[in-house]
Amino acid sequence: MAKLVVLAVLMSSIGAVSCQSWTWSIYRSWGYPSPRWGTPWTYNPAPTTWTTPPRPPPSNGLEVGYYAAHNCSNAENIVRTAVEKASAGILAGLIRLAFHDCFVRGCDASVLLEGSDTERQGFPNLSLRGFDVIDAAKDALEKECPGVVSCADIVAFAARDASYILSYTKINYTVPAGRFDGNVSLANETLGQNLPPPFADLATLTKMFADKGLDQTDMVVLSGAHTVGISHCPSFSDRVHPPTSPSPSMESTLAAKLNQTCDTPNNATTTVSQDSVTPDALDNQYYKNVLSGKVLFTSDVALNSTETLELVKKFAGTGDWNTAFGEAMVKMGYIGVKSSKEGEIRKKCGVVNKS
Repeated sequence: MAKLVVLAVLMSSIGAVSCQSWTWSIYRSWGYPSPRWGTPWTYNPAPTTWTTPPRPPPSNGLEVGYYAAHNCSNAENIVRTAVEKASAGILAGLIRLAFHDCFVRGCDASVLLEGSDTERQGFPNLSLRGFDVIDAAKDALEKECPGVVSCADIVAFAARDASYILSYTKINYTVPAGRFDGNVSLANETLGQNLPPPFADLATLTKMFADKGLDQTDMVVLSGAHTVGISHCPSFSDRVHPPTSPSPSMESTLAAKLNQTCDTPNNATTTVSQDSVTPDALDNQYYKNVLSGKVLFTSDVALNSTETLELVKKFAGTGDWNTAFGEAMVKMGYIGVKSSKEGEIRKKCGVVNKS
């Protein structure tokens, strides 16, 4: 069903148009104007028609072991039990879900809210996965300690547990908790200045992460999550189906394979692994792939820039990316945290509580 939704949206945005027009529709789908052929895409601030919430002040109200002191000492174990039942693909989706939640309105579970104009309906979020795992954990928690554990904290715990499993226990970090759930979720806030698009250059990536209180190192570290999960062909169509031949920055064997798999520019249903070497392992293979040209997105290739290349080489070698990833996930988890005055503890993660 999810694939059909993605297909419907993609086809509605591209229509019966030429190969050239479709290839660049990924820009329009993310809310950006299409570039001219032969002209590199450059980032421009979002038009005023897009709603971008102000960056909230940092929150210091989170605590490790929060629920042990708030009458739900088994909270993290309950979430872990739900996560352990998930497939590798859904586990990767849970990590992505946390990122997409925190980068729009902060880590407040606004991405979980259902409705015709919520974040879940924003173009970048149509392929998100893991909602069923979050809901299962929430249902179990409401039976154990009703009205105590926020959906926002469940998302954070689930991302940590997914990282632990996919890394074969190498990534293991404690999660400060105590978040409250937000009450607002708008589809158009997934576009423009919040979620980095797959065609972003280094300057764009650096700015968009900085806007969330994360530095360039955090950006490089968190990009390593692209070592797991899948992507639909349109997300990298600008590299596989440019005007003449695949991007010269893409390794030739991978380019040939992707041209065959994503056989036409309007192939909106086929997916490929983001890491063709270790697709189900959360490891440092991503950085090796960046160096060898075996990555999908323009935003991945951007890490080969002079400013970030040494860090990429470090993580591709003996640099401890596992520890760095955990630390960056914790730092990201502080973005836009809501207090009890600004949010609530939802009874169901997909809907706000009735007043």
